[in-house]
Amino acid sequence: MGFYPNNPKKQKLTLTTAAPFSHPVYILAKPAGAHCNLACKYCYYLEKKNLYPTPDKNVMSDDVLEKFIKEYIQIQTVPYVLFTWHGGEPLMRPLSFYKRAIELQKRYADGKQIDNALQTNATLITDEWADFLKENNFLVGVSIDGPEELHNIYRRTKRSLPSFRQVMKGIEILNRHGVEWNALAVVNNVNAKHPAAFYQFFKDIGCHYIQFTPVVERLKHQADGRWFANPDENTFDAMAQFSITPDDWGNFLCDIFDEWVRHDVGNTFVQIFDATLAGWVGVEPGVCTLAKTCGHSAAIESNGDIYVCDHYVFPEYLLGNIKEKPLASIVYSKEAMRFGQAKRTQLTQECKECLWLHACNGECPRLRFTTDKYGNPGHNYLCKGYKKYFAHVAPYMDYMKRQLQLQQPPSNVMQWIREGNLNP
Repeated sequence: MGFYPNNPKKQKLTLTTAAPFSHPVYILAKPAGAHCNLACKYCYYLEKKNLYPTPDKNVMSDDVLEKFIKEYIQIQTVPYVLFTWHGGEPLMRPLSFYKRAIELQKRYADGKQIDNALQTNATLITDEWADFLKENNFLVGVSIDGPEELHNIYRRTKRSLPSFRQVMKGIEILNRHGVEWNALAVVNNVNAKHPAAFYQFFKDIGCHYIQFTPVVERLKHQADGRWFANPDENTFDAMAQFSITPDDWGNFLCDIFDEWVRHDVGNTFVQIFDATLAGWVGVEPGVCTLAKTCGHSAAIESNGDIYVCDHYVFPEYLLGNIKEKPLASIVYSKEAMRFGQAKRTQLTQECKECLWLHACNGECPRLRFTTDKYGNPGHNYLCKGYKKYFAHVAPYMDYMKRQLQLQQPPSNVMQWIREGNLNP
């Protein structure tokens, strides 16, 4: 699933100092396309192999890799560049591919700081991989959906075998080699009902950076064999069984926030909580779903095709191919700019009137397939859950905002609660 490209270390620094986020260009690279050794039932990406007629050969060539690295560095307007390697499963490519990538990054760096992030299911991690990741300072995102009984419900192999123990073995190897990693947890219709056990699991395994991604998919049979509906389709056959409900999403966030705000502020960094605080203080959030506009992170397929977003890999959202056009002309095209601004210009009336617009910004456009209270189409499916969450956290966010304005750490909120000011 998706890996947001904002380095948690930068996010932590920003929220501590209340300094504005910079605006580099982010492109998620898919070096192995939709190839993966797992077959997670909710994965929105595996079926993308149907978009390409020769999926077995759909891996990034050296020519595409070099052109991408060179031009990606050139178009940056900030002195650092983050490469995010995604999938599918990016470790389906051999270690030699990434060694070549590092070589090319050094060749074309032009004095800029180069960082790398890699999103993986961790089942293919070996000592050799971990040595390389540590040596080259990769930030690794590990997809893991909570404790074993919850993780194994949907994250299984192609033979339908559980994957949890393989993931934990990979994490153990990363820890042993001192590789920095964070967790990406997909919140679905099952694990959302167990927020306490879910959150405690990550604390128990020593994970200090956690990203929660709610899974919502609509089923709509496509002519080429794909089953998930396009973001802009008005009609669909049914909601996918694994999709989280708005009520469960709101309850899940509130329950975990109550534990976090009492005990873990400043020690455990939950991306949506940090992003909410960013919105509260008027800083660009470190997660694209809560930003004012889209277009923060495009995706490049293994053949050089570039799409507006990782979640919009559909033919109608193809911007161009890096082998045919300069990267700058693609990412700054009118189509890309129009897509990015549409998030803000196509808000429903209910959104425009909402008390929490500053924190939510209508959330992700791909989930805007319901109607608002006035009957207007294009409203976010998870709106009810977000409203419950924002209302619940508001007093604590107000306090942490004041602390930041006084140049004090937001973690003071824990003592404020212990003094009896508010009880979650």
